[in-house]
Amino acid sequence: MEKSGTMQSTLQADLVKTSVSRTGQVQSLTRALSILNLIAENPPGLSLTVIAKSLKLAPSTTHRLLTTLQEERYVQYDRDASRWQIAMQAFVTGNGFLTSRDLATVARPYMRRLMEISGETVNLAVADQDNAIYLAQVESREMMRVFSKPGNRVPMHCSGVGKAMLMAMSDKEVQHIIDTQGLVRLTDKTIVEPKALFQELTECRVQGFALDDEEHAIGLRCVATLIYDEHAEPLASLSISGPAARISRERLMELGMTALGIAAEVTAALGGRLPT
Repeated sequence: MEKSGTMQSTLQADLVKTSVSRTGQVQSLTRALSILNLIAENPPGLSLTVIAKSLKLAPSTTHRLLTTLQEERYVQYDRDASRWQIAMQAFVTGNGFLTSRDLATVARPYMRRLMEISGETVNLAVADQDNAIYLAQVESREMMRVFSKPGNRVPMHCSGVGKAMLMAMSDKEVQHIIDTQGLVRLTDKTIVEPKALFQELTECRVQGFALDDEEHAIGLRCVATLIYDEHAEPLASLSISGPAARISRERLMELGMTALGIAAEVTAALGGRLPT
């Protein structure tokens, strides 16, 4: 009771001192969520000073919000490193998304089978704020394998999972992402010209899957396709990724067809349907 009372009084004080923006957002809540998002993007943790400067907040305001989040176990303070880090409640809350969709739970057996068939790492990702974010992964048994931690974000234009999502979008939607996110070059093979990206997406739509040929990271190739919901709308991307030393361009196309078949099975298991 004391803990809940402390948080309530702290939040009430913040709400009195701040105002509701024109969009209806409570400023103190928006700031707290911004802090939580910033720390989540930096797993080793961040100091109060860095957090305050990054978000252009007063140190006193930042500390007050951090301690409130700490009381509810969303963040924790590492005294040895003098850094604030994500805590258990953030995981519990985030896991609620997976539970409500049941996507990862349903997909995982199919992901394991796809890993066994291909011998490579299999990923599940969804679109989030014009990026792709990994939800789950089944790692290859090979010593040299790809690892993408659940929660990691990747750009749409240069990742297999991202381009699979783009191929289901209209040209207008794709152009919006280009305008807001840009086409950042990560390797010599990254597509950085809009015309070239639109051309590749046309090819992706014909074959039903997208390719990442060392565009996101040198030495890494990936193929990805889509899982659909009950309205035949894209729900998630399913990908196979591995080192270029094992995955030739020819094998990449073969893996694409394999991924298509498994993705269709996941779609059916979720009660979804494929586009006609």
